[in-house]
Amino acid sequence: MRKDYLPRLVVAGLAGDSGKTLVSLGLALAARSRGMDVQAFKKGPDYIDAAWLSWASGRPARNLDTWMAGFDRAALRFGQAALPSGLNLIEGNRGLFDGVDSDGKHSTAGLARTLAAPVLLVVSVRKTTTTAAALVLGCQRMDPAVSIAGVVLNHVAGSRHETVTRDAIERACGVPVLGAVPRLDDTTLLPGRHLGLVTPGEHPDAGTLAGRLAALVEGHVDVERVLEISRQAPSLEPGAPASAPRAAAGACTIGYLRDSAFSFYYPENLEALEALGARLVPISSLEAPALPPGLHALYIGGGFPETHAPQLAGNRGLLSSIAGEAARGLPIYAECGGLMLLAPSIAWRGACHAMAGVLPFEVEVLDRPAGHGYSLLHVDRPNPFFTVGTTLRGHEFHHSRIATAGSRQLAAGSREASGGGRRAGGGETESAGSVTGPESKARSPEPFSSACAVLRGVGLGGGRDAVVINNVWASYTHLHADGAPEWAPAVFGAAMGFASRNR
Repeated sequence: MRKDYLPRLVVAGLAGDSGKTLVSLGLALAARSRGMDVQAFKKGPDYIDAAWLSWASGRPARNLDTWMAGFDRAALRFGQAALPSGLNLIEGNRGLFDGVDSDGKHSTAGLARTLAAPVLLVVSVRKTTTTAAALVLGCQRMDPAVSIAGVVLNHVAGSRHETVTRDAIERACGVPVLGAVPRLDDTTLLPGRHLGLVTPGEHPDAGTLAGRLAALVEGHVDVERVLEISRQAPSLEPGAPASAPRAAAGACTIGYLRDSAFSFYYPENLEALEALGARLVPISSLEAPALPPGLHALYIGGGFPETHAPQLAGNRGLLSSIAGEAARGLPIYAECGGLMLLAPSIAWRGACHAMAGVLPFEVEVLDRPAGHGYSLLHVDRPNPFFTVGTTLRGHEFHHSRIATAGSRQLAAGSREASGGGRRAGGGETESAGSVTGPESKARSPEPFSSACAVLRGVGLGGGRDAVVINNVWASYTHLHADGAPEWAPAVFGAAMGFASRNR
């Protein structure tokens, strides 16, 4: 077996905002300019960094999350997607040893150790020199099994700053400094907003960005030495190929909203539905006049409905179509931004924008996170997708919340006993307690049902998540098919059930 089988490299940092994404994107672009194929991965559940890595690598990036999926499943996913030659680039998240708990088990370091991947450590040296060497040395001693093969300095003020810091690190740590990226005043290179970076599709200067990023890294990083480090990674067996479809292709049709307003979809989720036999139909929430005919389920992922709220509110045809199909019993699985679209309205920055009105509560967007981190849900009430007793691992990152009146409805609904209902596409599910539908928004608020107890995270608030109305599931928790293997069969099963009832 070749020495360079599955060449790979982890780009890590000492903290968030260290420059990992900038260096990762630049390396991917530089490798492609050399005619190399690049497969990018993002450690953790982040959608936006993964979207940028997809943009830079020219192929869908994969998320590797050991907390949601486990180490074995993450390693298998890497082996299935990794290239036998070229560059397999894994961007870490936060600091090298930062994980869910203080032991750092589910950190970037833990993933690098699992994949036997060398680490390129990006170190922000803003207003420091020799102390950076102490930090790198501490990382080396924290876990000697993690191979820190090189360092890239970021936020370098000038040549003397670089020389002093480089000499200190190489002398104290015995690790080569392979780059020194200058401090940049250009905030338009990778601009951010309330949920992180803007997405590639919304970047104001995407046309020239690739050249600018590649030139920056080529000019300040020894790309050839970095690529050589990736080729020195020990041999790693590829994973078994993904399983073949288990049902006839096109057994059911599942639509999903996908555009600049709704872009948070893991490739693995869509692929898992297709592997089961679903035909997927992308739909623009901003341009489609209505849902296409013949859908058996609708999947609405997350995104930025608040920044597109005027356009969404103006597309009354689609919103009315969604509300009508929900009332007809179409299975709808909605996460975070999808939940917001199904609300009667979104309030943000002094304006209120009408939405689909499927859910019985308004949504308001705050200037601070309302929920951020991993989620653990216990399904404890009947619903159209998951069996009662199922535990779901996911994550949430949202600045929105249900408005105060909705919180009171949720609390009232949580106190009521859950009764009736059927699960997993077996028919419509009656919610526990009455709900206010889109046709009755003028009535006083009444209790509504939620399907899950929140064991970790925030969800809707009050220890609950996943509103259930007829065949609609709307939650703040995002699920990944690798971390929630029940998800794809649940959505597919609901679609097949709807299809069989409406032949």
